[in-house]
Amino acid sequence: MKNILFGMLLLVVTFSAQGQDTRGVAELSGAKKNKNAKYTTEVNGNCDLCKKRIEKAAFTVAGVKSAVWDVDSHQLSLILNEEKASLLDVKKAIAKVGHDTDEVKATEETYANLHACCQYERK
Repeated sequence: MKNILFGMLLLVVTFSAQGQDTRGVAELSGAKKNKNAKYTTEVNGNCDLCKKRIEKAAFTVAGVKSAVWDVDSHQLSLILNEEKASLLDVKKAIAKVGHDTDEVKATEETYANLHACCQYERK
């Protein structure tokens, strides 16, 4: 009976560990980086012009395979080859064209140069 309980506990622990986000661990442990890492991150913007600009900026980063920004949710969904770039690299590229992310903010000058309809409320 103890063996069955131990086996079930081991199974539960194994499955729960597989669901954890381990991005960043690969860099510290020297493990192989993911060639198709999926990320979702918030990017500030307002309209379809913003969408075009944000997605274009993301694609300027080597390793970005897919970049789709949703106007309503302000979420950027990415597929990224971590051997070529990091999520932070993408956020920096997006900030350079005037859009704030959670980690990297656009400069005041770059933000001010956005079209009036693209100027979102800055935090």
